[in-house]
Amino acid sequence: QVQLAESGGGSVQAGGSLRVSCEVSGYTNCMGWFRQAPGKEREGVASIHSLHDITVYADSVKGRFTLFRDNAKRTVYHLQMNSLKPEDTAMYYCAYDASWSACKAFEFGNWGQGTQVTVSS
Repeated sequence: QVQLAESGGGSVQAGGSLRVSCEVSGYTNCMGWFRQAPGKEREGVASIHSLHDITVYADSVKGRFTLFRDNAKRTVYHLQMNSLKPEDTAMYYCAYDASWSACKAFEFGNWGQGTQVTVSS
């Protein structure tokens, strides 16, 4: 049984940076993040393959967000978010799936409770 523990997030002004992290207990083929703003559809953000550390990003965050594994604690994944924009404001969910194809498409089958990221202009 895989469990997810999210941390981080918060509020920042546009142009700033935040980090959200997720500790994944148990093995899963891949994990990632999606976000959802009030009144909007869920949007995939980034995914990483658990064995090969291959990453994929949504076009909306490419070059600004980086998903990586913690060097010291290999079960913790960080989503570093730079050059944040007000449109990045959303609840961010750590998620996982057994299928790398699903993760690449950001179609995760399981997710955590979410952590709020708010970017003010």
